[in-house]
Amino acid sequence: MSEDEIRHIIAGAVPFQKGDSRLLPDPMGPDPAVFTPMGPAQIGPTVRITSGSELEPEEVRWLWREWLAINKLNLLAGAAGTGKTTIALTLAATLTTGGRAGNGCWPDGSAAEAGDVLVWSGEDDVRDTLFPRFLASGGDRHRIHFVEAATDRGRERSFDPATDMPALAEAARGIADLKLLILDPVVSAVTGDSHKNSETRRGLQPVIDFAKALDCAVLGITHLAKNSSGRDPLDRVAGSLAFGAVPRLVMSTVKPPDSRAPRRLLRTKANNGREDGGFEYTLRQAPVPGHAFTAQRADWGPPLDGSAHELMAIERSDTATTAADEAETFLREALREGPVATKELRAAAEANSHNWRAVERAKKALGITAAKLDFRKGWSWQLPAPKTANTDEDRHRTDLWRSSEDK
Repeated sequence: MSEDEIRHIIAGAVPFQKGDSRLLPDPMGPDPAVFTPMGPAQIGPTVRITSGSELEPEEVRWLWREWLAINKLNLLAGAAGTGKTTIALTLAATLTTGGRAGNGCWPDGSAAEAGDVLVWSGEDDVRDTLFPRFLASGGDRHRIHFVEAATDRGRERSFDPATDMPALAEAARGIADLKLLILDPVVSAVTGDSHKNSETRRGLQPVIDFAKALDCAVLGITHLAKNSSGRDPLDRVAGSLAFGAVPRLVMSTVKPPDSRAPRRLLRTKANNGREDGGFEYTLRQAPVPGHAFTAQRADWGPPLDGSAHELMAIERSDTATTAADEAETFLREALREGPVATKELRAAAEANSHNWRAVERAKKALGITAAKLDFRKGWSWQLPAPKTANTDEDRHRTDLWRSSEDK
């Protein structure tokens, strides 16, 4: 081999590292010790480019037109006490009973195509909260599925959406007609700081991948930032701005200062449709079919016209809302159906950005008492017994009080 040939080989060489498979023996060379470098295009990551000539435009597919998009992450954000989880379960009930009279229509009256729903909640119990609310909303029990645990190295543990979304996607392939996944709260999918844009986007990507892989819609639930009334609706979504930017559609729930007035479900953002309008709704107790107790459901009211910013104005009052006011409202809503375990209350308060000291002060102001009603759950808080029982709601609350006193 001449000196010029050697210089040519050296000039085209690339650094060699142990375990590097980019340098291969030249099959045409007589000397196996001489290596021929591979071309630069074969080193490192590759990029796939598709020409427009190979593509066909596609229309966005919807579960509920302009409200729940298939193959996308959709977000439901709301203040404490607006019934976000109940709204999600009411929508799930509609989806599972598509085509049936009464239950098979979305709030706008359009027909729902029946399908299965998968639910994960890190805050509410499946058997005494989620499933009863779903059934009280008229859902088909054969089409609802709940994520209860994960198995890792032969041991069962709590499901963690921050790490277990790929495994959930594999398990969910066994649900033949899956159309919707509900994640509550969706912030649990973020492993890092949920207030940082880049970490939030990385955390939500497996959720988006799930929607694409299973060809279904994903509805993530989160809350609105405290003391954000009056701001741009999308900026009010708690955490990083990515929580409002990454989902293709964002819905919001708000309520007026008068707890007896209807609440509102609003369309805050829609990348592929209208960004206005909404529906009134009320939360009420309804019988759980086949059982002698009730659970919360949402009943839809008339449609609303206007931007989200305009329609959110109902939550403002003449007096500025304080942390104490918000804590009292939170406790009234949380305890309206009866005693709740202290640890569950604290978890719910933190999830809705309430300071625990403010909650404890609100407990004293409202005359709430603590009692050990259940050995397994420990201490529970309960509202004071009403002095009179002039309405069905008052009588229901009194019955709950008496039943808890008997335990």
